Amino acid sequence: MSVLKREVNRIKGALMTGVGYMIPFVIFGGIYIALATALSTSGKGIAITNPILKTLNSFGTTSMQLMVPILAAFIAFGFADRAAIMPGFLGGLIAYKNGAGFLGGIVAGILAGYVVMWTKTLCKPIPASLKALVPIFIVPLIDGLIVVVIMKYIVVAPVAGIMSSMTAFLKSMSNGNAILLAAILGFMTAFDMGGPVNVVACLFAWAYFDQGIYTLAAPVAVAICTPPLGMGLATLFAPKLWDESQKSAGKAALLMGIIGISEGAIPFAAEDPLKVIPANCIGGIVGAIIAMLAGCEEYAPQGGIIVTPVATHKIMFVIAILIGSIVTAICINIFKVGLKGKNK
Repeated sequence: MSVLKREVNRIKGALMTGVGYMIPFVIFGGIYIALATALSTSGKGIAITNPILKTLNSFGTTSMQLMVPILAAFIAFGFADRAAIMPGFLGGLIAYKNGAGFLGGIVAGILAGYVVMWTKTLCKPIPASLKALVPIFIVPLIDGLIVVVIMKYIVVAPVAGIMSSMTAFLKSMSNGNAILLAAILGFMTAFDMGGPVNVVACLFAWAYFDQGIYTLAAPVAVAICTPPLGMGLATLFAPKLWDESQKSAGKAALLMGIIGISEGAIPFAAEDPLKVIPANCIGGIVGAIIAMLAGCEEYAPQGGIIVTPVATHKIMFVIAILIGSIVTAICINIFKVGLKGKNK
């Protein structure tokens, strides 16, 4: 069991590493694609004709095309350092070009990471004079080939099928299942406050930027910030329920929520996860559904009030954040009062 826990933690850490390196590419690509689309006189969904906007759009598209390979490369880096970047990048590129999307990139990064780790272990007995060949010769030629072959002939077909089905579902959504999808995204985003479940929801939403789908990013952007904002508001709404250290953490959480840092709610969740996590999820779901119903779009891979300038239906976007945060605050305070009542 300890081995399984160690590997799960290793995968979590590598995933977060990959996302950290990928985010700047998504920010650059998402913002400039959105800017070119918004300023184009042709309108959304029609070819951009202005040469400057067309160039900006092409820059943004290029950056978005690198998202999956970069994600895979640095997930692999999180496992096995620099030697794993090349096999990871190549595996991610195969995933992207064959329609396997970010899910394929995650698989490629994990696969490359483990393959390079095993190669390093196997090469430990070789003489020190030859060890310099491992990262510059053995890993690129052998591990790169292993990753590419597995991705090309085993992984991409089923994963691409999943991604294709998801894309078709998103493009044919009615209002009913749009609400369900918003609820799922809100739940996942708020669940572990920047952890792997949150990351999967965010990547799912952001992966559709290059297809011109921004309605998924808005529910995620709302649910990113409702946990810290909700915890901060809870300490203001019912100060008697919270001790001084928690009130101080609440002030910090409010600031972190404004700029879209979900981790601001972690101190509260660490102390009382069975009440804080459900409260976060309820608020995240409510806020995400409001954003979806309002038709909000959000053009940056980030959350919080700070991204309001790059959201559509700005008033409703802010209202979604506020209502989701207030719901979280009310829920956690009710849960805390309920527990105190039982203890009496």
